[in-house]
This record gives sequence, structure tokens and C-alpha cells, in this order.
Amino acid sequence: MGLISTWHPGESRRGRSLAQAIRVARVQTRLGLRVNVNANACTYAFFNGDKRTAHINDEGKPFWDDSFGKNHKMGCPFALDFRRAPMREQVEYFAREYQKAGVGLDFVFADWEIDGPHEFNRAHEASKKCVRCREKIRSINNFPSFQQTLRDLRCDLTRSCYSEPILGRFPKALVGNYAAYPNNGLRYWYDYFEYFVEGQPHVVDQRARYRRWHDEFPCTGYTFAMPVVYTWYPTFHWYDFEDTDYRWFYNMLLVASNAGKHTPADIPIISFVHWHTTAPPENPDPAVKQFSGEKYQELLWHMLLRGHDTFFLWCQAHEDAEEIRLLHPVYAAAQQYGAFLEKGKPVHFEVPREPRPIVSGLRLGDRVLVRRTEFGEVSGPVPLKIGSETLSVPSRPGRCQVMRLEQITP
Repeated sequence: MGLISTWHPGESRRGRSLAQAIRVARVQTRLGLRVNVNANACTYAFFNGDKRTAHINDEGKPFWDDSFGKNHKMGCPFALDFRRAPMREQVEYFAREYQKAGVGLDFVFADWEIDGPHEFNRAHEASKKCVRCREKIRSINNFPSFQQTLRDLRCDLTRSCYSEPILGRFPKALVGNYAAYPNNGLRYWYDYFEYFVEGQPHVVDQRARYRRWHDEFPCTGYTFAMPVVYTWYPTFHWYDFEDTDYRWFYNMLLVASNAGKHTPADIPIISFVHWHTTAPPENPDPAVKQFSGEKYQELLWHMLLRGHDTFFLWCQAHEDAEEIRLLHPVYAAAQQYGAFLEKGKPVHFEVPREPRPIVSGLRLGDRVLVRRTEFGEVSGPVPLKIGSETLSVPSRPGRCQVMRLEQITP
């Protein structure tokens, strides 16, 4: 469990938060621990309510995109240049003072979501009404073009105002942001403030609508990936699987496998996870069943065996005890497989489209650390193809297996 200091950039709090954070950093350094920071407050807000950041309609009047919630005045992505310097300084201040104090920075994360250029919800509709957006994006009616333009701009903002000020002084630091990770061009989940809009590019899977997603990670400057593997409430009704655990497992493993398969081996994957049903409405449907703790723990194992390095638990205060009770045994038991987790290579990323045994593995030399989780009715061994070899993986409920390849393949 890592202790994380929080940076508060507001004039009334930044001096106190800096002093406390540096005091903690010195203790962490003395104990040989990582120096960890929550820089989230420093990433808000480009859209700070200033009318200069608003969209401009044909009558020359400012207007906001209110599709992200009444408390979020989302404006024109091309009106933010004057916000760069103050936003960068919010991060520069702390990075500069850490450097002066002679302490390091090892891990910095943020949760920059509802701010800056954003293409989903009704953002496209708003931009098509904005004279400045129409001038800057000539093919504005083409959603993929609109999406790439906004994501490129978003990357430029976060790189220049967040990752670069830190990495310029601490080049070995792990710097990342919620939901920023390499991917296959699809997003399998919706955040609590997002919803599907007809006409936007997507892939259909039963009732799920997976949106086309720009792979922004290489342009951000981030040094670790941060997938979001949550039990989002709407997911339950997306699928018809009779085994309700598989509705959660299937979607969450799609997200996890997407990140694991497409993230380079030298980029750590530090994944947001959450077991309690995430963001339910005030009056949730009683038919929505909670993901079982047993299968959630199995999912965590498969994430580790598909390239994820560790978990970043998010939950509400009243959920702490149960969330930790489920997560910590996986942390603890995984330690016996340290060599595989440090040096092993994932061998399998398939996610079955119907309930059947799930198999994942890490290869290290001629050995493979394998875990099989039971879904469906298959009870006999299941094949796992690795290079030119095929392993027959027997059922060992709740256990990992170390299997040996008869021949070392390239």
C-alpha cells in the first residue's frame, strides 16, 4: 500500500501542501520507498468559467456545451492558449520546489477527465455550431477527423502543462492519467458522465456500443498506462449471458486485455480497479446483480497474467473495507510468482464471446504461469497455444499452475 501526497495549487493551500508533501517524500526516500504524488488538482481547469473559453455562435455570442453536466462549462477547444501558462505553473511550482529540496519524484498520477478538448457526448454538435471550431476543423462534419483533431490538441495540452514540467526535472518518474493507455482503437466502457450518441462510430456487441477511440497515449508523454477496469452499472444490461458474473467479467477482461496487448513491455500498466457496482442511479434496477467477489479476484489474476503490473484501487469511503479485503489477498499471493510477474511475457489475450473457461499465462523461458477460471460447461483440459506448442490446461479452481513447455520456441 503506497502513501500518496496531494498537491493543492490554490494560493491558500499550496504552501502547506508542499511542506507536508516534501516532509513525506523525505521519509519515503529514507525508507527506500517510492515518492508518490496525486497531482489531480493541478490539472484543473482549462475551462475555468472564463467566457473567453466559450464557444462562439453565428451571432458572435458565447455559449457552453452543457452535455457533461451542469457543473462543467465545456467550451471551445481552440480558445485555451491563454490558459496554458497558468495551468503549467500549477505543476511547475511543485516540481521546481521538489528539485530545490533535493527530493525525488517516482510516481505522479492525475484524474483529468471532464475538462479540455473532449469529443464525446454532445461536443461534436456544439463544435459544429461554433464559428471558431468550423474555421479550425475544415472537415468538421466527419467525426473521426473531429475526434483526432481534438485528441491531438488534448494531448498537446496535457503534455505541455502536466507531463513535461515533471519529466523535465525528474526524467525517470512514472507520470500518467486516468484512462490514458495504449489501445486497439476501441473503448469498451463509458465513464459516469458519458453516454452514447447516435451517428458516432462504434462497434456493436449484443447491446453494447463500443466507441471508436483515438490512441492518444504516444502523444501525451506519459510514462505509465492507467486503464480503468470498473463494474460500470450499465454494463450489466449490455449482455444476455445467463451467468451474470460473466457479464461483468467479459467486459472488464476486454478492457484489461486491450491495454495488456497494446502496451509496450517497457511501459508499466497501473490499473484503476473497483469491485462495487460503479455509479449506479439513485434507484437502481434490482435485477442488476453485484459481481461476485470470487470472480472479481479471478479477474485480477487474469489482469496480472495479461501484462498488468499492479492495481490502483478507487472506491468510496464506505466501500474501503470490502474492497481491500478482496484485493489484498491477490496482491499477497502474487508475490510467490515475482519472477514471472517481473520478467514473464503474456501469451494469451483472447476473450471468449460466450461463457467458457478463461485462460491466461505468463511465459518465462520454458515455463508458463497459467490460471484457468471456470465459466460454461467445459470440464476437461482446454488448449493454450504458445508459439508452435499447445499446452493442455487442466481445471485447478482458485489456483495458478506452472507448466513446462517441452520445447523452447522463439
